[in-house]
Amino acid sequence: MSRADLTAVEPADTAAVRLNPLWSLGLLRSELVTTFRRWRTLALLGVLAAVPILVGIAVRIETRGGGEVGRGGGDGPAFIAQVTNNGLFLVFTALAATLPFFLPMAVGVVAGDAVAGEADAGTLRYLLVAPAGRTRLLLAKYATTMAFCLVATLVVASSALAVGALLFPLGDLTTISGTRISFADGLGRALLIALVVAASLAGVAALGLFVSTLTNSGIAAMATTVGLLITVQILDQIPQLHALQPYFFSHYWLAFADLMRDPVYWDDLVRNLELQALYTAVFGSAAWARFTTRDITA
Repeated sequence: MSRADLTAVEPADTAAVRLNPLWSLGLLRSELVTTFRRWRTLALLGVLAAVPILVGIAVRIETRGGGEVGRGGGDGPAFIAQVTNNGLFLVFTALAATLPFFLPMAVGVVAGDAVAGEADAGTLRYLLVAPAGRTRLLLAKYATTMAFCLVATLVVASSALAVGALLFPLGDLTTISGTRISFADGLGRALLIALVVAASLAGVAALGLFVSTLTNSGIAAMATTVGLLITVQILDQIPQLHALQPYFFSHYWLAFADLMRDPVYWDDLVRNLELQALYTAVFGSAAWARFTTRDITA
């Protein structure tokens, strides 16, 4: 079911459409196709895919003469010192490098444009006449944003794995705890880490969707979401705010490194997922309250 089909439902068919669960799947599929066909989305995914390539090449060049990573000062992203020993560590390094800014920024752009972009383009009213139903449409928008979170994370991980395999050796790897695990086990942990990173972006997605319901300007919503993201990141680095920092959605983002321990440390991982669920509930509810009572004029 295309977006044109969604806006071509006759009034007599309204009740039947509302009762048909396949129509909801059609709405979700339409949102997914529309989002992932946009040049902006493809450009964001391209930039994310390029980050592991640049990191891998930089590490390769720096260690070509037998030197160590970071000899020029600074520790760099987590796991970067282990990349030359095992290319699989480039996956963990790339995720650690993109999670603080690149990944959430991309999610903020997609989430911020979800509703405001439709209003800006003049298609929001037609989607609601379809009849999408405001709650159903909002859920489809959030599900599409979360799908982008997963795809974006997997793009980073896949690009890093390919570059790591090309530039560095692969094999058994050493965990943070010093134990050895097989390459297959390490690959499984890399996939689990990617899923955790995608879930860590749920709070940003909900925040961006809420901001998107507050304005008819897609650019304003995207800029506000990214601005809030940067602000929270800055506040999370100020020592005087240590009492508040555990409640910032970004505070436990890098806890995914605990999945590379043996045994795995679950405390911060669970706190992170609980915090994302809380932000999703709060800002998702706020987005629903705003969107369902909003006067749609565009």
